[in-house]
Amino acid sequence: MTKAEPALVVQGLCKSYPLPGGGRTTAVDDVSFSVAAGGSLGVVGESGSGKTTVARMLVGLVRPDAGTIAVNGRERTPGERGGKLPGLRRPGGGRAARLRRAREIQIVFQDPYVSLDPRLTARQCLHGALRLHGRYEGEAAAMRVGELLDQVGLGKREADARPRGLSGGQRQRLAIARALAVDPQVLVLDEAVAALDVSIQAQILQLLADIRRETGVALVFVSHDLAVVRHITDDTLVMRRGRTVETGPTARVLDAPADPYTRLLLSSVPREGWDPAQTVRLRGELAAATRAA
Repeated sequence: MTKAEPALVVQGLCKSYPLPGGGRTTAVDDVSFSVAAGGSLGVVGESGSGKTTVARMLVGLVRPDAGTIAVNGRERTPGERGGKLPGLRRPGGGRAARLRRAREIQIVFQDPYVSLDPRLTARQCLHGALRLHGRYEGEAAAMRVGELLDQVGLGKREADARPRGLSGGQRQRLAIARALAVDPQVLVLDEAVAALDVSIQAQILQLLADIRRETGVALVFVSHDLAVVRHITDDTLVMRRGRTVETGPTARVLDAPADPYTRLLLSSVPREGWDPAQTVRLRGELAAATRAA
């Protein structure tokens, strides 16, 4: 079997922010990875590791200082490490370019309620997404909306409800349907199940697995939950302080981690026989090694 071509290739992403008293702080430093069509990558790390900044750069909400992002061989952010981004006058580049980039990569956030228009029913929300991107019109649009609702498991009652009338899981299903409406090549999920009950998490994860199998969309799953990452991803990238510390097949990274930081993350997860003292010890050893370096 031949390996699938990459749907997403990221090379040398960098991002820093100015500090109030002067100077800059680095959020992401030289991060690179690729995801095959129909593949899935987990991006994990503690708060402040830079994983959410990576997610936002992928979809264009944050402009990288350097590095490239390419979808199916088409570069989205031309530039070079350590330099300016030639050819980019503005992050948007015009409405048509912004819509084209949106059709390549879509994102689903942790709390879909804040990203859904409270005035629109689920059906109207999906119609709006299709109309914005000029995907379908008239009866064809109505049929596509029905397909999307069915794909994410929302019935007629949910279709005619506004966000406040939906549960958290149903709102997340609607957010996923809206993202899928434009047939993206890549779907970024930023802590997309973190706010849901465990039983609803399982349903959403199964939904994503089914969608990935049926559509061939590539998933980038940003999460602090290693159990979720183990369930949904083929490969895992571990970030610490803006840099990649380890990457590889998820089973290998989570079962036989090579980096001390990955071992610390795993030791921090409560489980049978869990010893919090070991986590404290590993954190101290990692801090000492970091200072020595």
